[in-house]
Amino acid sequence: MARRVSPHEASELMESEGYVYVDVRSVAEFERGHPSGSMNVPLLDSVPALGGMTPNPDFLPVMEKLFPRHARLIVGCQMGGRSARAAQLLEKAGFCAVVDQRAGFDGAKDPMGRLTEAGWSRAGLPVEVGASAERSWKALAAKAREGR
Repeated sequence: MARRVSPHEASELMESEGYVYVDVRSVAEFERGHPSGSMNVPLLDSVPALGGMTPNPDFLPVMEKLFPRHARLIVGCQMGGRSARAAQLLEKAGFCAVVDQRAGFDGAKDPMGRLTEAGWSRAGLPVEVGASAERSWKALAAKAREGR
């Protein structure tokens, strides 16, 4: 099971140990705001017609094309659920240095919707808005298709 860290610990791992932050939220969520320097590889795709999400069949194939199995990766999402699943999938596929950031971008909440742990944005860590040309899902999926 992947080690789970706080947003501040995740930021420190990025700065001091060269970890790459992979935001596994949908494209729309990522574009509204994400940890500075993060890459967007959605675990689930948004399906507006259904009012929900569906698994992204390209998640693991793209991750395998973009990163070697020993890459130092932090996975994060909105509240911590999707990233835990993404970490599990990556470890099962042989990735050996995966860290799951607890509380996601916004924060973890209890069953009543009360915040139990501040996420990346609420912790005051650096945030970017929009999609960077080279770190967006569209760019990363294209790069994986090219075999880089």
